Amino acid sequence: MWFNKQVSCVAGPFDEVHRPRVSAQFDYEGELGVVIGRRCRHVRAEEAMAMVAGYVVINDMSVRDWQLRAPTHTLGKSFDTHGPFGPWLVTRDEIPDPHALRLRTWVNGELRQDGNTAQMIHRIEAMLVELTTAFTLEPGDVLSTGSPAGVGGLMDPPRYLVPGDVVRVEIEGIGHIENRVVEEPLETAR
Repeated sequence: MWFNKQVSCVAGPFDEVHRPRVSAQFDYEGELGVVIGRRCRHVRAEEAMAMVAGYVVINDMSVRDWQLRAPTHTLGKSFDTHGPFGPWLVTRDEIPDPHALRLRTWVNGELRQDGNTAQMIHRIEAMLVELTTAFTLEPGDVLSTGSPAGVGGLMDPPRYLVPGDVVRVEIEGIGHIENRVVEEPLETAR
């Protein structure tokens, strides 16, 4: 499944993230982020990796009940602050095989996700081929590659994030991000 996240969802690697006032189903998804380095359209598989500038750690945070409101998941994936990533860009040449990286996520020090990018549904090359068939990717665009098992919403019973929780996502060879959950501030339109 492909979906877009709004630019306003971007947050820094150590920023606070907001649990929305409209839902208690706030969840985490540790993922590898692929940063595009060259403008590209109609990419062939054999040239796909040359389009990649490098890699980051992403927490593709999700509001599960809102995610199901539309077939593309955009609503539940795009709340403000729900796309923290970083901590820096690790260039393509520094990661010999992005499909062989250990990825782990902790909530309050408890290991919740322990997977490997080898388990991704789509290889990066296949993602780039399919997406650029439909539209142009620009330098700086970030593709999130999917999450391993262990998200809170699929636990029995579900274990969603609450204010005070600290989520740490770490990918071997790239680094980690860590974000504290806070209540969404009461703001009015500006």
